[in-house]
Amino acid sequence: MKLPDRIYHLAEAANWPSIQRHGLLSAGRLMEVAGLTSADRDRLRRTQRLAHTELRNGVQIRDQRPMPPTALAHCLCDMEPADWYAMINTRVFFWFDVERLNRQKAACEPRPQVVMAVDTAALVAGYEKRVAVTPINTGNARRKPARRGVATFVPLAEWVRSGWASEAAALGIPSRRESHQPVELTVIDAVPDIMRFVVGIFVLPSGQLFESKQG
Repeated sequence: MKLPDRIYHLAEAANWPSIQRHGLLSAGRLMEVAGLTSADRDRLRRTQRLAHTELRNGVQIRDQRPMPPTALAHCLCDMEPADWYAMINTRVFFWFDVERLNRQKAACEPRPQVVMAVDTAALVAGYEKRVAVTPINTGNARRKPARRGVATFVPLAEWVRSGWASEAAALGIPSRRESHQPVELTVIDAVPDIMRFVVGIFVLPSGQLFESKQG
């Protein structure tokens, strides 16, 4: 099992000053840094965000419209939609596939975005115990959503050892083929020193997509 040399994070351009100060933070950590009350944090962490949200310090967190609770209720294993939202909000996400990144970028229109191309091996070396990979887009539950749960986030060491076997066993689904490539790489909580691993930064204005040859 081998990961590609580059992975990509798509960030709101408005959040770039925060990234330079604090690194990449999960949505939950962004809420803490913004000084939200515990009640406001719980509301934003554990319910579907239907709208793009600007926090009181100007940092923005994206909507979760592709994850309606009714759809999640039909595909979650041993957890409630609120638990899924909370879990998603504890992680920093990276794409492997540029096409998927560009679909997310299109969904963020017309807001400008920043793509950070990251050295995969260097990031993994620094955060391996907090890294997991997923076989699906965990932020989308539309159109016959795949079965999912805590086991969807396969610790990297487990994936290297046995592929998607742990996901299949925990969720009661057929094991995926060894050739099934990860869709996302996630890091729990934050990557405060993300700039140490960045090999390229690309500003994308409205209407412009990212080209793989850039990264």
